[in-house]
This record gives sequence, C-alpha cells and structure tokens, in this order.
Amino acid sequence: MSQIARPRTVGVEEELLLVDASTGDASSVASEVLRVAKARGITGEESAEPSGGLGPELQEQQVETDTAPEEDLGRIEADLRLWRERARLAAAETGSLVLASGTSPLPVEPQPAQGSRYEQMADRFGLTVAEQLSCGCHVHVAIESEEEAIAVVDRIRSWLPVLLALSANSPFWQGQDSRYASYRSQLIGRWPTSGPTAVYGSVEGHRRHLDQLLATGVLLDEGMVYNDVRLAQQYPTVEIRIADVCLDVHDTILIAALSRGLVETAAREWRAGTASPDAPISLLRLSSWQAGRFGLSGDLLDPVEHRPRPASEVVSTLVDYVSEALDAAGDTARVEKGLAELRDRGTGADWQRARVAETGDLAATVLEMARLTAPEPGTEQG
Repeated sequence: MSQIARPRTVGVEEELLLVDASTGDASSVASEVLRVAKARGITGEESAEPSGGLGPELQEQQVETDTAPEEDLGRIEADLRLWRERARLAAAETGSLVLASGTSPLPVEPQPAQGSRYEQMADRFGLTVAEQLSCGCHVHVAIESEEEAIAVVDRIRSWLPVLLALSANSPFWQGQDSRYASYRSQLIGRWPTSGPTAVYGSVEGHRRHLDQLLATGVLLDEGMVYNDVRLAQQYPTVEIRIADVCLDVHDTILIAALSRGLVETAAREWRAGTASPDAPISLLRLSSWQAGRFGLSGDLLDPVEHRPRPASEVVSTLVDYVSEALDAAGDTARVEKGLAELRDRGTGADWQRARVAETGDLAATVLEMARLTAPEPGTEQG
C-alpha cells in the first residue's frame, strides 16, 4: 500500500449551544433556528457541492455545524468561522446567540429535539438523555481503506486524552464550578458505549465487536457507538470525538492538526509493521479522567508509560511523536503557534473561570463567550 502523497483531508463538526441573547440561559429554539436558516438558504443543503452544513443535535438547545473536507487547515478555519456566523445569523432572528462551550455554564433543563430517533433515545435512556446537554468537537480524518482505519484506531487510543486536555472548555455545570476542566467528559461517560475502544486487531475483529454490541439490543443502532474514536458510517474517515467544542477557533484548528498528525503517524507505523500498543481500557479511562479533571493545569498521564507527568511535557511528547507527519502536511508552524497561544491564555476552561473570578457574573461571562464564539461583523477581537 502506497503512502498518501498529499495531506489527508480533514472535516470538523462543532456542536454549539443556543442561549438567550439577554440572559445567557440555554434556549430551546433549535427547530426555529433551523427553519430560519433553511428559509435564508444557509443550511448547506442548497449546495450541489460538499460545503458543510448546519443541522440539529440531540437537544433543542443546540445545533451542529460541519465543514467540507479540506487538505488546507486555513480553509477549514475559514469554514468554521463561516458556519458559526451562519448559525449566529439564524439564531439572532429567534433572540438567541450561539455559544461554543462544552456545557451550559448557567442552570439548564435539557429538552430533547423532536424526531423519532431522538424520542426513542429519550425513552430508552431516560435521565441520561434528559440531562445530556454537552457540546463536542469531532474531527474526521481521511483514510485509504477500512484496514488502515482499524490500524489507526488501534494505535492512537492512548494519545487521545491529550486532545481532551488541550480542548477542555466546560468547567461549569448547573451554575456551579464542577471542579473539572471538562465536565462534558463526565456527562458523555454516562452513555453505555462512551470512552476508549479495545484493540480490534483487524477489520474482522472490529465487525465482530460491533455485531456483539448491536446483538445486545441495548443500542438503537450503530450510530450510538460513542467511543473516543470510531470509523465514520457515512464517510471514508476516522472520527476523533474526544474533544470539547473550543471557544477559540484557533484551538479547534490545533486539535484538527494534531488529529491529522496522529492518524498519519499511526498509518505509517502500521505500514512499517509496528505493533499497536495494547494499553488496557482501564488505564485509558484513568488517563481521560485525569485530562478532563485538570486540563493543562496539572499532571497528565503519559500516553506510553501511563504515569503522571506535567501536562506541558506530555503535550511535547505528543508533538514529538507526530512531528514528521506535521512537517509533511505543512502543519508544524500552525501547531507551534496554537500551543504558544494556549500557553499564554489557557484553555477555554481557564478563560471561563478567570472571567467569572474577575466579574463574579456567570451570565455576563456567557454573553461575552457568545460574542467571542461568533463576533458580529466589525466587532472581532484580535
């Protein structure tokens, strides 16, 4: 199998909260927002070419955007800003704003979206659905074959918690500081198929695993396999799902670049015959818990040794691991800049806590975050 000569294409999905423009409270207006967007021709359905889109999510207080697959992360960044802006425009007609936060900082009562599948989920999973309002960032990275995809999934498992730490942006839940940098990572852990995967070993091993899951009757369908990384159903991609939605688009692009680097590095290792690490799921769960609890403000677990090390050292280890792939894709300078910005201002979780500590006003912080998520034209901050 030949190595991909061009950079792998990347697509990014962002789940965004809808909040009242006056109070910052989560607002159950997704159906109305999507009707407005469709009437204005800004859902993405109108284009004959892949161009991204704006659509529904599990709860009426959120929408999802996605970009078209691109090799150039600069174009992905432009697309992310475009779709945030389109979501903002549609939300504005309902008296709402869009918010890039992994959870609603203010108290909220989630309201499941309408539709037979969502209603079935609410009936099956009860309070888990009723309390499940969280927003993630999912990165799709192109693969050449199903065999390559399984090889990648098996080899990147241990590295994914570092992406969670870098993206952590959900410290508040129900109006209180959760003490987690990513409380979203705790919420999604309530799904029966969340978290790290086992080592599949082969396409057959992966298929056998999925068949066993579906045969239990617990899941509605294969779409409910919510692992940290999975093979996408509709696209020839590996979907990395562990990250919080990021307040700053630059952080989203950092996660996308490192995700592509991980996929390419793992694929090269597979082609070279390097065996996949066999870290137990129990250790990977601990690693994700540590990343979600502390973000970049404390120790992370080393992806190889699974022992605590300062977060900065673990991040450097990840960058070193994917350095050749970053160079080949032209992403090295972008990653270095993104990490420098994170060191200077902190994660989204750090920013949220700092603003609340400074102002003492959680609602005002939410409204400021919304302005940063999708600034009105002429109000962008540098």
